[in-house]
Amino acid sequence: MSWLNPSDLGFAVRSKLANMGFAARLFWQLLKLIVPCFKRFGLVRDQIHFLGNYSLSIITVSGLFVGFVLGLQGYYTLQRFGASESLGLLVALSLVRELGPVVTALLFAGRAGTALTAEVGIMKRDEVLAYMEMSAIDPIRRILAPRFWGGVIAMPVLAAVFSAVGIMGGYVVGVMMIGIDGGAFWSQMQGGVDVWRDVGNGIVKSIVFGFAVTFIALLQGFEAQPTPEGVSRATTRTVVMGSLTVLGLDFILTAMMFSI
Repeated sequence: MSWLNPSDLGFAVRSKLANMGFAARLFWQLLKLIVPCFKRFGLVRDQIHFLGNYSLSIITVSGLFVGFVLGLQGYYTLQRFGASESLGLLVALSLVRELGPVVTALLFAGRAGTALTAEVGIMKRDEVLAYMEMSAIDPIRRILAPRFWGGVIAMPVLAAVFSAVGIMGGYVVGVMMIGIDGGAFWSQMQGGVDVWRDVGNGIVKSIVFGFAVTFIALLQGFEAQPTPEGVSRATTRTVVMGSLTVLGLDFILTAMMFSI
């Protein structure tokens, strides 16, 4: 049967290995450009502002409603065990450990990540990147690296905003609507959340997700076919691959953090 042709299988495997090698080389180049990027911090600052503005509204609204849901679900669950005063602890741990970094990364991939892919893909379609190479300007240094490090920095900031707004949402539902004692809400949270183990783990996760999602978005844009359909498919791949990568990395990081 033709679909079992060894030559076709070998070509497909070789193509995949070549793509993986190109991605690894590009990632290493972006890592090496950290010093040149921060020498011209204005470029990185503009990308932090751009990516943050693209995602801030959806991050804030989503964090608020996630906090509302956690407040309701957490209260009715804890009430069964007579531990409703621990609602603040439940909301805070759920957000800073897990939901804050993960949901922020998923929203970032769907909003800012697709914007990055489309921007770089359109530059490739309009031959802007080729023109820069002809003008002895490295497009990786000038275009990709500032966006990469801007996304890496923006992700933990957005995750912190998500968690803070979510905690306020849990407070509104638990204290202002249901009637839990406000002092118990905050004191349980302050006593049970460890800065290094809980908040620190969430920060590490958000930084790793920032590396992964931003790199995937830039890689898809850089490899996109220089046509409108190619750019469209690249943005779709960014959302799919970015979301699956975040979920897979979350499992690995959680297993490592709880085993330490």
